[in-house]
Amino acid sequence: MTNSSLSKAFIAVIKRDLTLALRTRSEIANPLIFFVIIVSLFPLAVSPESGLLKTMAPGVIWVAALLATMLSLDSIFRSDFEDGSLEQMLLSPHPMPVLVLGKIIAHWLVSGLPLIILAPLLGVLLFLPYHAMPALLATLALGTPVLSLVGSIGVALTVGLHRGGVLLSLLVLPLYIPVLIFASNAIATSAADLSIKGQLYFLAAMFALALTLAPLATAAALRISLR
Repeated sequence: MTNSSLSKAFIAVIKRDLTLALRTRSEIANPLIFFVIIVSLFPLAVSPESGLLKTMAPGVIWVAALLATMLSLDSIFRSDFEDGSLEQMLLSPHPMPVLVLGKIIAHWLVSGLPLIILAPLLGVLLFLPYHAMPALLATLALGTPVLSLVGSIGVALTVGLHRGGVLLSLLVLPLYIPVLIFASNAIATSAADLSIKGQLYFLAAMFALALTLAPLATAAALRISLR
């Protein structure tokens, strides 16, 4: 096995998952619609007053992004488990963590990237100050990959269960809390015209840690689940 063949396999996994996602467009649309609905309902349920919505905006947007990501997590490995592709990946001569990372990247491109594109529009809906928009985009760019990476571990552990949705939530939600805290705090701090370097450093550290360890843990969890 050469580096060239490994990179080709890595790119092939990403292309395959993106192609399958585009064929079943509900996998892309459902989390986005869910994200928009959650954020849009808060002004109706709480108050349309701009000051209150401005205060709530960072937490509301990030909670909605977190839940929308969780809604799409099951799609990372479920179809591959059902059609036997996961077993073929385990038998492949290529390192399993590299192939897993390709699937996680494809999942983020389908679920995380569209959230980043939509978030500024929803920020305007919640009267988030324009000077806080870069912080919103930065936290989502650093935080949503962490959600996909960490969530893949939970999906790998529950992929063999018929009703693993509740268990998946119990596994990954506690691990999502640090991302939620630092990301929403960064946006609120930026809206108050204060420095957010500390929060971004923490998010970047969590991203680096998840990028390094999550594919290894996910590959190990898949081997356990498929025994």
